[in-house]
Amino acid sequence: MCGIKTGIKSSETAKKFGQRSYRLQMPCLLMKHPQLPMLMKQQVMFYPTSKHYNPKFRKERRRKFLKIDLPDFEKHQREKKMSPDELRMKMKKEGKVPPRSHEERPINISSTGGIFESFVPPEGDGVSTLISSEGAKQRFSGLEKKGKSFLDLRKIKKYLEEFDVKDFSQQAQDIVVEAQTLLQDIKKNEDRLHELVTERAYPELTHGLDLKTCRWKFVGSLEPPRVVHVRVTELLSKENLYAQITIRLHTQQCLAIYDRFGRLMYGSENLVKDVLEYVVFENHISNIYGQWRIHGKIIPDWMPPRDPILRTYQLPKFEPIEEDVENNEENNEGDPKENQQQHATV
Repeated sequence: MCGIKTGIKSSETAKKFGQRSYRLQMPCLLMKHPQLPMLMKQQVMFYPTSKHYNPKFRKERRRKFLKIDLPDFEKHQREKKMSPDELRMKMKKEGKVPPRSHEERPINISSTGGIFESFVPPEGDGVSTLISSEGAKQRFSGLEKKGKSFLDLRKIKKYLEEFDVKDFSQQAQDIVVEAQTLLQDIKKNEDRLHELVTERAYPELTHGLDLKTCRWKFVGSLEPPRVVHVRVTELLSKENLYAQITIRLHTQQCLAIYDRFGRLMYGSENLVKDVLEYVVFENHISNIYGQWRIHGKIIPDWMPPRDPILRTYQLPKFEPIEEDVENNEENNEGDPKENQQQHATV
């Protein structure tokens, strides 16, 4: 009986794992039980299946397998050979929107996108004196506009306790002089320029200087720099404040610009000119690490136009066009009516 039990156990284990099982045939059992050979000779066979023997967690096991959409490489090759019109018609049939080539601009909140409530320079500034009638009017109109500047100056001092207008005006002039000096080699001084100039003013300062040579020199200041306009505004929230201060600079400078071939395009290195500028500085005062940087320049409408750029041109060499005499003769011979009219006139 022990042999029968072992045979039954082995067949049960074989059923579990889907393997072939055979009846055990032992000579000792044949002698004791003559009816057993008929049972033992019968062969039982089980086929393996992928079905799990435990019905639990069937849903979890099913989720392990995911269908992957393999790319159709032949379709991509066919689309590459299509013209833009054919591809557009194909996408229209499939109900797809054609792709649009556009670039999203990154959002930058370290500086504003423009100059808010910009200062309007009085006409004739730097020319008329305080004793003249025009100078007195400018002085009086400037006092009227200073009321809001004083209120915004108080807001700045809430965030920057050690801020002083007189010290800042001289500091602003030093920033302008350093930034103009660094423009002579943009690639070498790019990191320092970003510290002195905002993201809005950087492309305006460096535009067109990659293939040109700039020579700039600061000679001196005709008048001390002074603050003429102060404004504070909020962006996105009331706690996010930006301050803009306009500085009046009346200085003497030398500027010369050469093209990539070394030819002079504008100005002169030896000619000193009096320059009146209104430079706007901006600071993100809500930020602890905010700095005063150049944000733009105000150019009044009454300012005279700049000198034109000196450009060199190469005169083209024109070759004379040879008239085809043979074609003209053939054309005259081919029109008999015109020939008769010519003879009649003669």
